[in-house]
Amino acid sequence: MAALQTDPRASNTLILESATRASPRRPPARIRCSAAPSPPRSYRITLLPGDGIGREVVSVAKDVLSLAGSFEGIEFRFREVPIGGSALDSVGVPLPEETLTAAKESDAVLLGAIGGYKWDANEKHLKPETGLLQLRAGLGVFANLRPATVLSQLVDSSTLKKEVAEGVDIMVVRELTGGIYFGNPRGFGYNERGEDIGFNTEIYSVPEIDRIARVAFEVARKRRGKLCSVDKANVLEASMLWRKRVTALASEFPDIEISHMYVDNAAMQLIRNPKQFDTIVTNNIFGDILSDEASMLTGSIGMLPSASIAESGPGLFEPIHGSAPDIAGQDKANPLATVLSAAMLLRYGLGEEQAAKRIEAAVANTLNKGFRTGDIFSDGTTLVGCKRMGEEVLKSVDTQTSAVPLR
Repeated sequence: MAALQTDPRASNTLILESATRASPRRPPARIRCSAAPSPPRSYRITLLPGDGIGREVVSVAKDVLSLAGSFEGIEFRFREVPIGGSALDSVGVPLPEETLTAAKESDAVLLGAIGGYKWDANEKHLKPETGLLQLRAGLGVFANLRPATVLSQLVDSSTLKKEVAEGVDIMVVRELTGGIYFGNPRGFGYNERGEDIGFNTEIYSVPEIDRIARVAFEVARKRRGKLCSVDKANVLEASMLWRKRVTALASEFPDIEISHMYVDNAAMQLIRNPKQFDTIVTNNIFGDILSDEASMLTGSIGMLPSASIAESGPGLFEPIHGSAPDIAGQDKANPLATVLSAAMLLRYGLGEEQAAKRIEAAVANTLNKGFRTGDIFSDGTTLVGCKRMGEEVLKSVDTQTSAVPLR
């Protein structure tokens, strides 16, 4: 998890040095013909456009990755393979073996979106979402990082009052491969009265809790040094063990301010006073819910990226929005969440901090210029489609002329 050693705060404040600023005391650069240029760093990236708007937004992110990489001495080798509904249509399963193999053999995986009305009636093993769960399990990505930052350019898009939303900067660290979504026993049966029942098991082992907690402590260490562990330890035995282990591990991180909160209170506090949170760590199902709630503080899920990382091997990077089949192919999608997921890919997946900052700065510059897709449009801004938004981001990647704060 070497990529975790980078500073997550870099994604919250984007500081861009002028590429054209001249120094009166510095002589012109000399050309040294004898010095050979450094060979570019090369990475293999698996692209999973998926369904709906996935292909549109991944196309934009791919172009931005390529251009940003070229300025930082990085080259990418892309391989595109199907997942989700598109895989069901082409080969009959939501995660083809070829796709999983390609993902495992790459340095990082960039996913668009999966699912759609077309496959809603499918049996569970033939649903697009099953392919995503299988991919996460196959890659062993157990830690999901979901930032929820209210951008100064978009603070008025939040449904909360400006004084509540302004300055919110939260990172939710969600355990991704355990808990009730994967626990056994599970299934259907009958109770003692002969009535149909469905049942699932919330279960966590000490190693599962310890490894996600350590990731969260490290993330908090590189942010503002505050970690809130969310559980339901007043009711659930799995949460009791969760709290016990997080409390024990806190002694290894004396510089981190640790607190605990029940999930129902955390859900309320995210709306009441979100700025009290810095880093949140929680289990799979609570993280699923709370990270979606936190995302809406920002005003649009079309702006929010995510990273899913493993103990070793490639990470999975994806926007948190769905496939939006109702606008697919209409050039209405917001590609910025996928572009920012590409920045997280650079930072957490490849350790390429400067390239990540370059992309984030380009997004901030584009927003400062007033360009907006429909989901973040407001009076006084310029409404553009997915392709145009991508073009404007590319222009900002190329020019890099001003210091742009993300918040």
